[in-house]
Amino acid sequence: MLEMYPGLRVGPSTKIRALIVGNTTLAEISLRYKLPDRLRLHPAQAITLRASTHIQADVFESFVGGLYLDQGLEAVRDWLYPLFRPYAKSAYLIVRQQHGLPVLPTPASSPCSSPTEESEAIGLAMMTTTGHLALFNQHLQKSNRSVEWKYSDPSKDGDSDQNVSPEMTKGMKTTPVWCVKVLVDGEVYGNGRGSNKKAARNEAAKVGLEKMGIHV
Repeated sequence: MLEMYPGLRVGPSTKIRALIVGNTTLAEISLRYKLPDRLRLHPAQAITLRASTHIQADVFESFVGGLYLDQGLEAVRDWLYPLFRPYAKSAYLIVRQQHGLPVLPTPASSPCSSPTEESEAIGLAMMTTTGHLALFNQHLQKSNRSVEWKYSDPSKDGDSDQNVSPEMTKGMKTTPVWCVKVLVDGEVYGNGRGSNKKAARNEAAKVGLEKMGIHV
C-alpha cells in the first residue's frame, strides 16, 4: 500500500488497511476460492460455520499461513500482491471520499492486469464495503417499491428449509441459522441464510440484486 501511495498519512493509511484486511473483504476472497467448502465439519454445524463471515475470513488467513509454511514468503507475496492491489485502489478512493477530497484517477494499471479486470475487482471491493443489502435497499427506494422480510428459525420451524436434517436442526439450538425471504411488491426476490438476521438479509439481497439484473 505504501508503495502505491507513499504520501499517505497515518490516519488515512490505517483506514485503508482496515478496509483491505477486514473480515468482510477476506471472507469475500475466501468465497471466491471456495475455501469454506473444503472444511471438514460436523453436519450439525456445517451450515452455520460456512455462513459465518468470521469463519470464512479465518479460513483464508489459515490458507495463507499454510502457503507460507509450505512455499515460503516469496510465494505468498507473489500471490497476494496482485490479489490485493485492486482492493487497495478501491479502499484509497473510499477513504478520499470520507475525508471530503475529490476523486482522483487511479494509478497506472499493472502490466499483469487489464483495465477491465481491475475495474471489476474495484467494484467487488466497493461491494464488500457497502454490502449487498445497502445496494438492494437503495435500488428499491429509488423505484419506490415495497419490501417485506420474512424470517424463520430452522431450530423452531422444521419446514423453513427442507435441506435441514433433524440432526442438523438439533445442532442449531446452540449455533442458530436464520433464514429470511425477501418479497418485493409481494413477489419473492430471494432467500438468504446466515448466523444472524443481518447476514441472512445480506445473502437474500444478493439474490434479489441478481433477479433485478444487477450482478455483483
